[in-house]
Amino acid sequence: MNFLSHFYFDRYSTDSYHVTGTVLPDLLKNADKTINIHPEKLTAHPNAQVNSILQGWKKHLEVDRYFHSSEFFAYHSHQLKLVLKPAMVGSVVKPFFLGHVALELVLDNLLITVSHLNVDHFYQHLEDTDTETLRSFLNYSGMNDTERFFKFFVDFKRHRYLHTYAEAGQIAYALKRICMRIWQDPFTPLQEATMTDVLLEYRTLLSGCFMQIFDEIAEHLS
Repeated sequence: MNFLSHFYFDRYSTDSYHVTGTVLPDLLKNADKTINIHPEKLTAHPNAQVNSILQGWKKHLEVDRYFHSSEFFAYHSHQLKLVLKPAMVGSVVKPFFLGHVALELVLDNLLITVSHLNVDHFYQHLEDTDTETLRSFLNYSGMNDTERFFKFFVDFKRHRYLHTYAEAGQIAYALKRICMRIWQDPFTPLQEATMTDVLLEYRTLLSGCFMQIFDEIAEHLS
């Protein structure tokens, strides 16, 4: 799941450290895909705020584990792969990867536009997370060089690009940006335009049933 889908399960939380922990694995992956830490294997930290980040991290892993093994994910990521594949002829992007990421982006869009998830509340939690406490968590996890991550984190908070997910027409652009972390020039302008049409149509299909997976995960977590 993507940032806002993880935030959905803690949208009423007042613990910013926990909320930041629930999206930290993806923040690290976006900052530097070579970062590989496993704090979930560690014992509880004596500092309450550091430990809140750790509990949020563990929740992220549990949510992703359930989501990626669900029938909902298997079915809709496969269907998206099939409907996107004709538009991707000649592209270096793997169809399975495309279906997987496209589904997560569409879900984030639907949370904002249909369920009215407040994106500003998400960013406020990140702003309220003390930098040195977050650094302590990363150091505790075995990550000593944190400079690259914090440079990304500052930019992530400043640009607030998740607001663009509210625009359904921007889903294909967001998908392209994610693919560009792996492949240079993944899509032609024509492919991107075709993807936009396909994703808008699939978004409409999902709009009436997408909460099913969030309800399932919420029940699993309870």
